[in-house]
Amino acid sequence: MTVLTPADQLPPDAVLLDVRWQLGRSDGREQYLAGHLPGAVFVDLPTELSAGPSTAEGRHPLPSLQALQSAARRWGISAGSPVVVYDASGGLAAARAWWLLRWGGLADVSILDGGLAAWTDRLEIGDVVPDPGDITLTGGGMPVLTADEAAALPGAGGVLLDARAGERFRGEVEPVDPRAGHVPGAVIAPTTDNLSSDGRFATAAVLTDRFARLGVEPGRPVAVYCGSGVTAAHEIAALAEAGIEAALWPGSWSQWSADPDRPVATGP
Repeated sequence: MTVLTPADQLPPDAVLLDVRWQLGRSDGREQYLAGHLPGAVFVDLPTELSAGPSTAEGRHPLPSLQALQSAARRWGISAGSPVVVYDASGGLAAARAWWLLRWGGLADVSILDGGLAAWTDRLEIGDVVPDPGDITLTGGGMPVLTADEAAALPGAGGVLLDARAGERFRGEVEPVDPRAGHVPGAVIAPTTDNLSSDGRFATAAVLTDRFARLGVEPGRPVAVYCGSGVTAAHEIAALAEAGIEAALWPGSWSQWSADPDRPVATGP
C-alpha cells in the first residue's frame, strides 16, 4: 500500500516518521517538537534523507545505502516493521522517506494521506527517542536513472516528467538552481496536481486519467525529476497509486542546470 488514509487502521507496531521539511525553511524539528503524532520520530531530510550537496550530484543526492541503514536503525526500524511516513505539506517531503526506504529494500512503507492535518486531535509534544532497530537494507528496491539516461528517455519512446511548478519548467523563474528551464523533451507535470483540494492524494482513477493525458500508458517507460529529487518521489508515489512504475532521476534539475554543457529548453 502506497497511501494510508486516516480511515485506515494504523498498524499497532508501525514505526511513525515525521518528515517535516519545506524548501526555504529550516524549522522542521521545531515544528515537530511543538506537536507530532504519538510515538513519531523526527527525520531530518537534508542530513538523513540526503547526502551532502554537490555540483556534480545535485542539491539532495541519495545517501549511501549504509548511511540510510544507520538512520533507519536510529529511527527504530527492525526487520518486519511496517513504516508510516507523514509531513504537514501534502506528503511532498514524506514521499522522499517513502521512496528511499522502498529503494533500500523495505516493502511495507506507506504515506499517511493528509499528513498531520488529518490527525491534529491526537498530537503529543517533545522528542521521541526509540530503541534502535536492526533492519538490514539490501538496496535495489526502486529504479533510478542517471542524467544521461533520463535525457535519452523521450527520444527512446519513454516519458520524462518534470514535477516542478510550471513557471520553473517554462524558465520564467528559477529561485534555487543555476539556470532556468527544463530538460529538452520533458513533459510538465507539477507535483501539486497529484493532490485534491483537501491536500490529499487524488483518487487512483483521477491520477490514472491525469497521467494518461501526459502520455503515460502501460508498458511505456516513465521517469520523473524535479528540482533535486525530493518532490519527484511524490509523483512516483502518485504514479504507483495509478498502477504505474516509474524511475527517479535523483540529481534532477539541480544536477543538470549546474553543467553548462547540458542543453536547456524553455517555454511550454
